[in-house]
Amino acid sequence: MGSRSTAVPAGVNAELVRTLADIERIGKAKLSPGPRLYYSMGADEEITLAENVQAFKRLRLLPRLLRGVADRSLETVLLGKRVSLPVGISPTAFHKMAHPEGEAATAKAAAKAGTVMIVSISSTTALEDVRHAAPDALLWFQLCVLADRAITHRLVTRAEKAGYSAIVYTADIPVGGSNTERFGDYLNDCSGDLRFANFREEDVVNTGGRFWPHQVMNPESTWSDVTWLKSITKLPVVVKGILTVEAAIQAVEHGATAIMVSNHGGRQLDCVPATIDVLPEIVRAVGSRCEVYVDGGVRLGTDVVKAIALGARAVFVGRPVLYGLAYSGEQGVLKVFEILRTETDRAMALMGCRSVSELHTNMVVRLERISKL
Repeated sequence: MGSRSTAVPAGVNAELVRTLADIERIGKAKLSPGPRLYYSMGADEEITLAENVQAFKRLRLLPRLLRGVADRSLETVLLGKRVSLPVGISPTAFHKMAHPEGEAATAKAAAKAGTVMIVSISSTTALEDVRHAAPDALLWFQLCVLADRAITHRLVTRAEKAGYSAIVYTADIPVGGSNTERFGDYLNDCSGDLRFANFREEDVVNTGGRFWPHQVMNPESTWSDVTWLKSITKLPVVVKGILTVEAAIQAVEHGATAIMVSNHGGRQLDCVPATIDVLPEIVRAVGSRCEVYVDGGVRLGTDVVKAIALGARAVFVGRPVLYGLAYSGEQGVLKVFEILRTETDRAMALMGCRSVSELHTNMVVRLERISKL
């Protein structure tokens, strides 16, 4: 899996960096105002943004005792590939706003941590360059089905040739959320060559000195796009943005190999449910027909344990990785996974479990039910 040692930036007391909250605090302080706001913002009143985190706090754990947990493993298998822990990296845009090495640094950290990184269509490092920087990394490529399907087809082909292992289709943004209108304001505060590195010059338009892909959000998207994606690639297709049983079943029926329960980090449509709240019913609905992942609000090892117990094959994190990148580049992202690994392993042991497969739904209860136990 590679070395998991991490470095601490000059002037930072290593003893004060023990949690993801510590990394967020230090990482935010190192960002200029525009990138800091872009990474942290939610849609409208940010109700869903807050709920993603708070919903985990409303869940309580019911440990098993005297189970013999000296020998433990966090390993799991995602789409046929073994990872060292059930935590992956969600697709997020513009890593070079956080660190000059951008997505290359993130991918190298993912490889050393032994986990999967989903590279965004809006990455500031071309997907081939991300692969070159981390030849051994497990990489999936995230995209939308653009109005110009030829561009989408080229991106899929490039991802295949670069050795990516899956295509992740973000299905929940037919149009941009409320913050899209302020997009240019965030980027104007950025220095350096910030661009959509996965697009050719003819595929983008100049918007006030910044480049934006033609119709990257396609209001004409339908479930037939999933079928079409399946028809042009042999890679597994993951449908991201699932919040309802209906959508989960539709995704499976249209060929999804896996689904990700996600509300886009509370960044697009406000007032939708927290992902952990809808996860159990979605898992029950799809059964063994596809793998189920979840992102949104994971900040602690106990959050990981709760999500896995409720049926997720893995959780994915976005903002913590960006703050880790701002904190200390590749080493900062590694620190994020070091913390989550330690916290998850400890929580799993205290739950009386030797592997993630031993975590079950009856080990998690909602706070309001505690008095009835």
